[in-house]
Amino acid sequence: MRRNCSIVAAVLALALACGITTACSPEDDDKPTSLRIGATASPDSMDPTTNSAVAIPEALLYNVYETLVKLDPDGALRPLLAAEWSVATDQLVYTFKLRSGAKFFSGAPVDAAAVAFNINRIQTNERVTPVNKGWMALVANTEVVDPATLKVTLSQPSNSWLYNMAGSLGAIIDPTATEESLATTPAGSGPYQLKEWRKGEAVILTRNPNYWGTAGNFDTVTFRYYADPNSMTTAMLSGDLDIISNLSAPQALQQFSDTSKYQTVIGDTNGEIVMGFNHQSEALSDIRVRQAICLGLDRASMRDAVWAGYGTLIGSMVPPSDPWYEDLSGTYAFDPANARELLAEAGYADGLTLRLRIPTLPYATGAAPFIVSQLADIGITIVVDELEFPARWVDEVMVNSNYDITIVSHVEPRDIDKWANPDYYWHYNNPEFQRLVAEAEISATETQVADMKAAARILADDAAADWLWLLPSIKVSRVGFQGVPQNSIGWSFDVTAISHT
Repeated sequence: MRRNCSIVAAVLALALACGITTACSPEDDDKPTSLRIGATASPDSMDPTTNSAVAIPEALLYNVYETLVKLDPDGALRPLLAAEWSVATDQLVYTFKLRSGAKFFSGAPVDAAAVAFNINRIQTNERVTPVNKGWMALVANTEVVDPATLKVTLSQPSNSWLYNMAGSLGAIIDPTATEESLATTPAGSGPYQLKEWRKGEAVILTRNPNYWGTAGNFDTVTFRYYADPNSMTTAMLSGDLDIISNLSAPQALQQFSDTSKYQTVIGDTNGEIVMGFNHQSEALSDIRVRQAICLGLDRASMRDAVWAGYGTLIGSMVPPSDPWYEDLSGTYAFDPANARELLAEAGYADGLTLRLRIPTLPYATGAAPFIVSQLADIGITIVVDELEFPARWVDEVMVNSNYDITIVSHVEPRDIDKWANPDYYWHYNNPEFQRLVAEAEISATETQVADMKAAARILADDAAADWLWLLPSIKVSRVGFQGVPQNSIGWSFDVTAISHT
């Protein structure tokens, strides 16, 4: 009887030690079963195909919604729902062999018919974003060969279609889900599914108990959103977060210097911070005004002041991770005297007033005072208007083009092609640029790289925008968390490889 009492006491002590938030065992009594991630921009929908906000795939892609292929941290395509694929010599026919046993949360199979349904949905659903609809318009035909085999035929060769299928374009949604429900309830096949969405505050994921592949390492994964970067830093320091997905106050990095508590991972992103010009604006339709603005800003000093010196100066819409990257950051070196001359030539010797409408994101609000001060020195008065992000900024700037200048980071991989669309919110229209991008899309690799380099130089020379700097990837985690990716090249903050030792 004494022996039985001792066993009961030991079990109770172990239960008390574990507490209600940690599932532990005698072999591993302090291993967390939850992962808490701090992020900046919060999603305003749960459907990545009908809403272009990057915060949606950041939380859901590869974690909740899966694609045929995925982008790894180095920018290479890897198998996901497709175990393998092949491309015909004419670059028109793609054959995908799907994983055996993959299922949606509902239990329905992820088969060739489901993938074909999703391709058709992107093509025909009016709610789908124009960008996604445009890319899927390349698909001329889908053929369900058998439940595990799908053939996709394109209308023309494309060097980008499969690459884009690794993003929101290729999210495979359960065909049994209703359109009305997708904005709030994801219907995917990933290792996690949505438990709760507190709009503007948090997205809470829970482990999918019936996942077809390797199970997630945590019972719950919570993305917590902070408009104030200092609040996120405080949350990390106080133990309320496990990982900061990208430190939006780099000046605070020194606060995490204690290597017994924190580990930092610094790498690259493809997030070009674009100071975009509305080319429909009378003043900004003049290349001399755009050149003057570029010449009037000391981008290196701005980056050092706003982002603590982290980030690469680029000069065009191409990060170093792209095959056609060239350093074009010196195209318009800081030269305020020349800037004033160009403004005078353009008819603005007596000054010019422009509206700078920015999202409430740290790099934009941090850069704005610097821009106001430096452009005032060359005779341009900047009126700053901060817009809540994403909803109001997207509506005013991206949808209604109600701005002169704006600032936002474009984090989509290989997104230089957006400049070939005159209807996109910059309204940049250069036929030679459009020709080069179109030619590169269907060309062999060598021609593609040459054409894209030439296109990038056109953007730089034309002062189509002012590329302030490339966002670095600065992640901070508590000691013990492993698998935090160094680079952030794609759309997703992929938690599937993260674990705790």
